[in-house]
Amino acid sequence: MIEEILPTGVLSAEEFGDPEPGVLLFPEEERALGQAVLKRRLEFTTVRLCARRAMAGLGLEPMPVVPGPRGEPRWPHGVVGSITHCADYRCAVLARASSYVALGIDAEPNGPLPEGVLEAVSLREERRLLRALPAADPPVHWDRLLFSAKESVYKTWYPLTRRRLDFTDATITIDPYGGTFSARLLVSAPAVRGVPMHTLAGRWQARDGLLTTAIALPVPAPVGGARGPLVTVGV
Repeated sequence: MIEEILPTGVLSAEEFGDPEPGVLLFPEEERALGQAVLKRRLEFTTVRLCARRAMAGLGLEPMPVVPGPRGEPRWPHGVVGSITHCADYRCAVLARASSYVALGIDAEPNGPLPEGVLEAVSLREERRLLRALPAADPPVHWDRLLFSAKESVYKTWYPLTRRRLDFTDATITIDPYGGTFSARLLVSAPAVRGVPMHTLAGRWQARDGLLTTAIALPVPAPVGGARGPLVTVGV
């Protein structure tokens, strides 16, 4: 499903729910998981099964994916990736670091945010734009999509900066017809290979009761012997 909003060179693997017990974790992953409750263990294990399948798609041997200080997955050298899980859905996407600087994905149930959450995670300008978005068929809960897009922005941002990004540190604009969104960073942006990163762009999808968002930040190619503009597209 999510492969429909991913660009060439990004491999994905997904599961709708958790398979039967029996998937073995690497010792490093077991230590990171510790005495987690069953729900957490199943999510953790299934999303790593997805990661191993995506690694195989890149021609790599299975390798451990251990959480970092903020729970972010730490990928093998030469690989960038992102993971997500929500009710009955787990997914991992990977790409070669020679082609992509960072990836960020998120999946959410296509339902309204709990009361009070939108005000906590959005800016006044974003709430105004949400109210102007058209009704869709099948319905799209734009508030939840906004939340998902911000999650994908954070997952793209953090590996590059190792800095926290609050929900109100980026403003999202959603294209309801083209299946795309853009994020304008409101904080000092890092330079990627010497090119400032002020905006990110991605794609979104509403399907089978889920909202998925994805950002793929490509390695900027030199143009005329100099670095060209950073194109941050998710298509």
